[in-house]
Parts: sequence; structure tokens; C-alpha cells
Amino acid sequence: MEKEKVFQMSFRKIYDCLVVKAERKNRTQSEVNQILQWVTGYDERTLQEHLSSQTTYRQFLEQAPHMNPNRNKVKGVICKVRIEEIDDPMMKDIRIIDKMVDELAKGKSLEVILRK
Repeated sequence: MEKEKVFQMSFRKIYDCLVVKAERKNRTQSEVNQILQWVTGYDERTLQEHLSSQTTYRQFLEQAPHMNPNRNKVKGVICKVRIEEIDDPMMKDIRIIDKMVDELAKGKSLEVILRK
């Protein structure tokens, strides 16, 4: 049931944690936004609408206009779990976003993070 807890969390709360993680390593909120937009297909205006509403993380992902198929190129371990071994598609997307923000915090360029 742990994943249901994550799915029901406020997207705003998750977002704030992602931004703090990035900013601790001198990266920016704008870069986090670019990652989220690349993964989900949201534009800046719609992303901001979700941040100012009561959207859950589940709703944010379910309502995404276009999940980027290249997100599946993100591989590796996050929170002691190998991304490639996650069966639940939504949990996999959550871990992909987390991994990408981790890569940002570790100093990788957006070009590398966005698998260009």
C-alpha cells in the first residue's frame, strides 16, 4: 500500500521536494520544470496550474498530455530499486522523474538528462 500513499500525495509537495533537491546542488527550479515538461508533455502554464491546485501526484501523471516515450531510456537504481524492474507503470514514471532530478543534482547537463 506504500505506492498508494505516494500516488495520493499532493503534487505540490512532491514538486517542492524535487526543487529543494536540485537547488541544494546549485541547480534551478526552471531545470526541474524542464524535466517534468519533457517527461509529461505539460507546458509551463499547465504545470503551474497543477501546482496551484489540489492535484495529487496520480492525477498529475494520469492527466499528462503526452508521456515522452524516451523516458524509458532512463535506467539505473533509485531508492535501492532498479527502474527497469518496476512493474507498475505509474510507479516507474515516479522513479524516472526522481532519477532525472538526482542526475540534475549530480551535475549532469540537461542535454544528457533529457536523453538527447
